[in-house]
Amino acid sequence: MRIHRISGIFIATSAIASLAACSVSTTPGGSDQAAGKKSDTLSIGFSQATQQSPFYVQLREGAEKAAEKAGAKLNFADAGDDVTKQNNDIQDLITRGVDVLLINPVDPKGVQAGIAAAKAAGIPVVTVDRPVPSGAAAHVGRDNKEMGRLVGAEVAKSLGAKGGKVIEIKGDAGGAVARDRSAGFHEAVAANKKIKIVAGPYCDYIRSKAVTAMQDLLQTNPDVKAVYAHNDDMALGALQVLKENGRTDVKVAGVDGLMEAVKSIAARGPYLATALNDPISLGATAVGTALDVQAGKKVDASVDAGTGLVDASNASSYTGSTTFALAGKE
Repeated sequence: MRIHRISGIFIATSAIASLAACSVSTTPGGSDQAAGKKSDTLSIGFSQATQQSPFYVQLREGAEKAAEKAGAKLNFADAGDDVTKQNNDIQDLITRGVDVLLINPVDPKGVQAGIAAAKAAGIPVVTVDRPVPSGAAAHVGRDNKEMGRLVGAEVAKSLGAKGGKVIEIKGDAGGAVARDRSAGFHEAVAANKKIKIVAGPYCDYIRSKAVTAMQDLLQTNPDVKAVYAHNDDMALGALQVLKENGRTDVKVAGVDGLMEAVKSIAARGPYLATALNDPISLGATAVGTALDVQAGKKVDASVDAGTGLVDASNASSYTGSTTFALAGKE
């Protein structure tokens, strides 16, 4: 079995262990409102872009479990893909007296108002999954360009010298994750001049939007040989449309290691490859980093939680009951 390198897999931070003995606050912001005094329990505010994708649901769960293990209080807010709401959510978390803020930004530039408010309140900010241009003490994520590159190399290998048309279904417009996953993929297939990439629309990482997009894309590109989507949820939406139209000859690839995709790869169907992006470990790493930052410990400006390729050679070793393949399992 070919083994692919997995770099920088999550290592538990010292903050998780050092805070394990603390009690969990039962009041917002970790404050003892009845007594009018600050609680000893550390309070983490987590402003998340959306809950409309399985990845982000699991990211929240990973953060919640890590905070509970550390004895910290996690205050969560879902922006619903609305940057104005996210800035308001951040202000609310500040008002509730959180000690440190985790932000998964809807719009890296648009959320600067919330980050500025946190800075004015003396609350450090750690971003997760999507970086911001400035204002964060640290960013926790994965190398999305490498993810795109890993998957792109596998798609190019599958298409061979004949190449063919590849439809690319994109994530979010203007997002660093979508930009990097696209750039890495394009770099990986660039050597094969017979591969032509057709740019699909931005579907915000949501399967139902990818289904609608793929229905139109298939009609206008009947000669398509492969589909690359910026996450597995959208790739599975595209695969659904292909199957409904009897096009099991078209290869599909995505990113994130969604278990549904991993099992399809293991079955050696049209689904070709994905890249690991375990959101549970990412959420845990983000919480650990936030607690280290709040404690005044030195942390890297960019914390890489690691990735790796899942293809037909190793997919069976990643299959399981989790929603996403666990990083470091192979």
